[in-house]
Amino acid sequence: MILKEIETKINEQVFAEAKSSHLYLSMASWAETKGYAGVAKFFYLHSDEEREHMLKLIKYINERGGHALIPSIPQPLKVFDCLAHVFKDFLDHEVAISNMINGLVDLCLKNKDYTTHNFLQWYVAEQIEEEALARTILDKLKLIGDDKGGLYLFDRDLEKFPTDE
Repeated sequence: MILKEIETKINEQVFAEAKSSHLYLSMASWAETKGYAGVAKFFYLHSDEEREHMLKLIKYINERGGHALIPSIPQPLKVFDCLAHVFKDFLDHEVAISNMINGLVDLCLKNKDYTTHNFLQWYVAEQIEEEALARTILDKLKLIGDDKGGLYLFDRDLEKFPTDE
């Protein structure tokens, strides 16, 4: 049986993952309207991935005897300044999600809920990967700067980004 306090915090994480999915969907749509097909594909895939993370949490809460709540999601940004800002927002958002996951892990340890702690380790590892990916992409964008040819090649490379995670 899941502790009520932990159930509440995981439901907050469900909301955060749903918001992530919507944010990345918004980023994908923006990129697509700007001609960045690779960036759009990247964020469409990440939107789907965040929805899967949300579903995994929902199922966990319910399997543990709790009740997962399906949140209402506010509309995310529709317009972004530039590609670098999109990926900076991506990194900032992933760091915030990592902080939430770490808070959940801490709460589990304080309450000796080792089952949930074990379940959350997958999310801890996933966040390390997501933050590293965002930092790598930002580093590449810094190297490219405003070079249109470089941005074209960057976008084309993202179109080939692996889809199996």
